Amino acid sequence: MTLALEAAAAPEVPVAPATSARPAASGRPPVVLTALAALAAAAAAIPLVYLAVRGGGSGFERIVDTLTRGRVLEYAANSLGLAAAVTATTLVLGTAVAFTLSRLRVPFPRLWLLASALPLAVPSFLAGYGWLVLAPSTQGFVPSWLLLSAVTVPYVTLPVAAALRGASGDLEGVARTLGRGPLAAFWVATWPQVRPAAIAGGLLVALYALSDFGLVAMMRFPTLTWGINAAYSASFDRAQAAILALLLVVLALVVVVGERSARGRVPRAAPRAVASRSIGRGMLLSLLPVVAVAPVVGVAIPLLGLATRLVQAETLRALDVPRLLAAVGATLGVALAAAALAVALALPIAALAARHRGRLVSAIESVGFLGHALPGIVVGLSLVFFSLAVVPALYQSVAVLVFAYAVLFMPKAIGTMRSGLADVPASLVSVARTLGDSPLRAWWRVTVPLALPSVGIGALLVAIATMKELPATLLLRPTGIQTLATELWNRTVVFEFGAAAPYAAVLVIVAAVPAMVLSGIRSTAKEEL
Repeated sequence: MTLALEAAAAPEVPVAPATSARPAASGRPPVVLTALAALAAAAAAIPLVYLAVRGGGSGFERIVDTLTRGRVLEYAANSLGLAAAVTATTLVLGTAVAFTLSRLRVPFPRLWLLASALPLAVPSFLAGYGWLVLAPSTQGFVPSWLLLSAVTVPYVTLPVAAALRGASGDLEGVARTLGRGPLAAFWVATWPQVRPAAIAGGLLVALYALSDFGLVAMMRFPTLTWGINAAYSASFDRAQAAILALLLVVLALVVVVGERSARGRVPRAAPRAVASRSIGRGMLLSLLPVVAVAPVVGVAIPLLGLATRLVQAETLRALDVPRLLAAVGATLGVALAAAALAVALALPIAALAARHRGRLVSAIESVGFLGHALPGIVVGLSLVFFSLAVVPALYQSVAVLVFAYAVLFMPKAIGTMRSGLADVPASLVSVARTLGDSPLRAWWRVTVPLALPSVGIGALLVAIATMKELPATLLLRPTGIQTLATELWNRTVVFEFGAAAPYAAVLVIVAAVPAMVLSGIRSTAKEEL
């Protein structure tokens, strides 16, 4: 399962579209392809544009009055403080874990790499549930910080480990011969080479921490997502919810801009494979807890809490099997629909970005990646406003819910599909054209079969993320429809941990199925290569 999540890390890291490896196309991009890509990007921008219109319509005085309230300032400070603490922790811990697994000779390295990626399979609210089962009084900043750090460390570990495998070890060796210690040599020689990967992973962590709702709500730690949900629940003051949502978006965009400036450029050095260094048993025993801390805190202990509830007899006796099956059906249904829609929207953008360059192409691709900077609760709230004002017949419908998922997770599909389409040699399409095929037929016969695995990976990534999505689902789900995530949430907030346990267990199992399929796709692709 975690091999799939390792695959997810690569396309997610570059929030800003990468162009260095993109083949340049001759001539202008096709008008039809550009129009389709622009239309898909416009659809992805609907939530942000409408939310800006809605919030701006409140008037300048109302906006200033809302943003200067003491409670709002507290929410913003808590959100920024939590995001900063989690990001700093994951940068240090994730880099240390990646270095340990990539440069030091440890027993069973693949097993440890697998364990280091496991937290990605556990939603933050599920980790919070497991801890509350074992320690119901857990709440506040420290538990939120520790648990968010544990479940997001792989966002840094995986890209940094990949960067270390391609980084030259020559400079580090030179630094050691000049008297630098191991840590100082790594800092001056190797860190500049892996910094872009680490900072990009830290961006994902920061955006995750800013947008998290389920865990901080369970831990009773008020953040902006907490305030947005509270303002929306008070139906008489939904304008305040829109203003707070815009504030959260601004903070997220500031983080994105800061990441792009902090990432820097990778120093160009001829890569050379670096042999793993042997270390003493004492140092090994001191380093392995560093590798194990995130899987233990973010996976093992929450699953232990889940298991303690599942084995209790009263949990099984009170289980409502038809309701559980209905939640499974709803979860699978919306996940499949979201994957199909996200792929349909992402395909023209990925095809355009894979073969063409230019300001218009970059702008369209950047808007397509907008979902990276939009928290789920913001997308959900904006589509509530949009559906009520523009298409009231679709309010609280499955169509709006699926569209929200597609906007949120379309960047996952764009990243993988763009890479797959770019890897198809343009010469093959040219040969098909010389044999009499039209451009569309040549693309269908040559490009589609070769890029199909990347399309499948993108769809599965969207499906996995959809199954775990909570805040947008809480705001947009139709009346009477519950997913596994919302059923778990509804029972946990009223401390019905026993009743929530079956839904938590099934959510883990259901989300594991597409992840295992994704692992199979990656294994097959590697064998073919």
